[in-house]
Amino acid sequence: MDTLPEGVVQHILSQLSNARDVAGCAAVARCWRDCVAFLPSLYFPRGAFEALAGGPASAVAFADDAIGRMVDAAARLEELVVYCPFSASLLPHWLAARAATLRVLELRMDSAAADKSGHLNLDSIGVAAGLEELRLWGLTMTRAPAWGRMERLRVLEIVSAILVDAAVNDVLAACPNLTDLSLLGCQCDGEAVISLASLERCRLDFLGSGNSSLRFAAPRVESLEVQGFSFIYLQGGNRLKHLTISKNTGSVHHVEMGKLPELDQLSLRGVQWSWGAISSVLQCASEVKHLVMKVEFSGDYDTLQPFPEIDLVEFFNSHPKLRKFEVHGAMFAALSQENSLKNLDSRFVIPFLEQVVVTVRSSLNAKQKLNTLKSVVRYSVRLRRMIIRISQMKNCHAAGDDFFEEICKFTYMNSGTVCIE
Repeated sequence: MDTLPEGVVQHILSQLSNARDVAGCAAVARCWRDCVAFLPSLYFPRGAFEALAGGPASAVAFADDAIGRMVDAAARLEELVVYCPFSASLLPHWLAARAATLRVLELRMDSAAADKSGHLNLDSIGVAAGLEELRLWGLTMTRAPAWGRMERLRVLEIVSAILVDAAVNDVLAACPNLTDLSLLGCQCDGEAVISLASLERCRLDFLGSGNSSLRFAAPRVESLEVQGFSFIYLQGGNRLKHLTISKNTGSVHHVEMGKLPELDQLSLRGVQWSWGAISSVLQCASEVKHLVMKVEFSGDYDTLQPFPEIDLVEFFNSHPKLRKFEVHGAMFAALSQENSLKNLDSRFVIPFLEQVVVTVRSSLNAKQKLNTLKSVVRYSVRLRRMIIRISQMKNCHAAGDDFFEEICKFTYMNSGTVCIE
């Protein structure tokens, strides 16, 4: 490397970001140490200083000194990622030193040492008014931080946090130009209000079984994943292409939205949904191309009920563009009732369906279920693959063996199309 021009060496070393790599190169020669000023990115991994400090207790002091020296030296720093433990009281100084150039900030706040008052200093992030991407891990936000208006912020991600709904709403109001929003693994009850004119992608994953609600308005949103809400009100889904609504614990009681003309993929998941909420979403998603239905029960509140009977002809006529259909036990059972096939005739056709994935959980109504499978194969003119998953089927009596034997015969008769997992 001694034969390379100085500018080439600076460019090579400027591609480093891991703090240990930077420190190792800086120890080689003075000219290499001077290249720290040209670093656009610094990354301090978790546990980076424990080996040097002899343990986690004294690692914070080592981290504070190393982070402070490198941040002060990196005059052109654009990205700062800190996963190792650090003193939150020093964060304002680091951000103020690089506020003019900093564009990306990622902090693991659960590894930060608390200040004397016992609270982490989030207010100082507002000093870096030029931030375009902000990611925060493991924080507790009981009030909205005093950031002011973050006009340039485009990406906001908060992971594993304890939040108060009013604080969340105020933070989002202070970031009016977000295009990407992720609140993942967050504990938050109450009502979340999101109204962002530029938002294009959003992931909301809230923990808990409470009856929290979401009011969401984003006219440009194209991808939306919602988990953990019981009451959902969506406005402006004209550009929405991917929609996922799920709730791992508790129930989804109500979903209200308008037509979704551009929807490609819809996924409904959870233990219990009210049938009114399911019907509302399916009616609005009449243009959907890929539908995933994995809901165990319907019913309101503590009453667990099976899905009501669904007419197969009416269902596919209401979703004429459907190309891929993944259906779990409850929905499949609803399509396999006594009157589900009563409207079948020679004029009926499923025009675009190419792939079906069916999970069979019970051998009840075995004859109707088999007839439903045969009907889907018969009337789907473009069907390429039907996958039948039966590994979790509850087999309490001999009827399960008989049903499995019939499915095997059906698979054999349609060996080019149907398979068993």
